[in-house]
Amino acid sequence: MAAEAPKPVAPYKPKKGEEYMNSKQLAHFRKILEDLKLELSKDIDRTVHTMQDEATVFADPNDRASQESDMALELRNRDRERKLIKKIDETIAKIDAGDYGYCESCGVEIGLKRLEARPTATLCIDCKTLDEMREKQVAK
Repeated sequence: MAAEAPKPVAPYKPKKGEEYMNSKQLAHFRKILEDLKLELSKDIDRTVHTMQDEATVFADPNDRASQESDMALELRNRDRERKLIKKIDETIAKIDAGDYGYCESCGVEIGLKRLEARPTATLCIDCKTLDEMREKQVAK
């Protein structure tokens, strides 16, 4: 029987006049990040075990190619998850340092709703929009 995934953390409801990034808010986002990290780690472990179990040598070249393609896609996904785990660790370190929730570029509050949607966000919505515009201009 598979282990149950942690229940999603309910969105934080700030009280009127509550200070931004107080201890309750920091604990809330830490819980979200730790749950996400745990789930990603379980997915990575599950993939490793599945790949070991399914390491079959097919006589048919088409079957072998299909299996290799599936494994390559799975490994690419797991690599993205590994990078996200690294970003989660960096974000938890920001919580510990007291820097979480503030834009790395301009220093303003990122905002609770944006952090709920993307707990690893490092830029406020305005700076992120400008950053994406620059990326599009450079890519052309």
